[in-house]
Amino acid sequence: MKAVLCKQYGPPDSLVLEDVPSPKPDAGQVVISVKAAGVNFPDVLIIQNKYQFRPPLPFSPGGEVAGIVKELGAGVTNVKVGDRVIGSVGWGGFAEEAVAPAARCIPFPSNMDFVEASAFVMTYGTSHHALKDRAHLKAGETLLVLGAAGGVGLAAVEIAKVMGARVVAAASTQEKVDFCMKRGADAGIVYPENPLDRDAQKKLSEDLKKVLGGDGANVIYDGVGGDYAEPALRSIAWEGRYLVVGFPAGIPSIPLNLTLLKGCQIVGVFWGAFTAREPKRNQENLAELMRWVKEEKLKPTVSKTYPLARAADALNDMAARKVMGKVVLVTG
Repeated sequence: MKAVLCKQYGPPDSLVLEDVPSPKPDAGQVVISVKAAGVNFPDVLIIQNKYQFRPPLPFSPGGEVAGIVKELGAGVTNVKVGDRVIGSVGWGGFAEEAVAPAARCIPFPSNMDFVEASAFVMTYGTSHHALKDRAHLKAGETLLVLGAAGGVGLAAVEIAKVMGARVVAAASTQEKVDFCMKRGADAGIVYPENPLDRDAQKKLSEDLKKVLGGDGANVIYDGVGGDYAEPALRSIAWEGRYLVVGFPAGIPSIPLNLTLLKGCQIVGVFWGAFTAREPKRNQENLAELMRWVKEEKLKPTVSKTYPLARAADALNDMAARKVMGKVVLVTG
């Protein structure tokens, strides 16, 4: 089978496509014939040795796949050969076949194809956990999403609308804001390029307050970080909840006196750790998401697909923040 390999840490262009032996499942595992693999920002980090998980070299990036169960390891009873499943694999997904823990394989509805399925679990799982479990978002509240046109950001926009919130989408271009508005956001704002000086940060904070209206954002979903974090936090409402999701613009430093003045909370979101520590609650969350898919309340937006041989192009687009919604690798 063919697999995209990281043989030495480096940029996406250092990846290679090679023929490797087909994997065999250990007890509790399955082999999936991969039809599509979602591309996510952690894939950009893991090949540069900048992610919290560090698989031994060589390895394939790719944390989520959709395909057909090919082979079962000992003791697997929750899926069978021939099932269409989404598999959360951590890494190893940019290949024609991948091994996944059977417990992290879930069937997906018939109204979802392989490409959509591969773009679903990581982004929607993260954003659902963030808004439901960490922010306790309520109907009628206002949510500000930074990086709203990206995978997790757009998922947050869509899930928040299902939950009954008012959503303000913030992104780096008007095209991206318009993209979010077409997918349910109630209002939008274009923020300037990073880095921002103090005057630009102050202006961004004032602009955010204007578009948010009222007392500000009840919940802020920050999948960007960097110089955008402090201006966003200054726009939060009394007793608001600030969700720390990711840092593609850099890890910010926050003046903690703002949390006192706003009576607000800064809340970390680590969906991967949540799935490991609380698997039952995670399964309940995934069941709710799949129900919303069946009811056609959610539908992943895949803006572009690439063959395996162009995995580097997909990752470079992700790193350059050119992606709107999700991009996916396909094997066929």
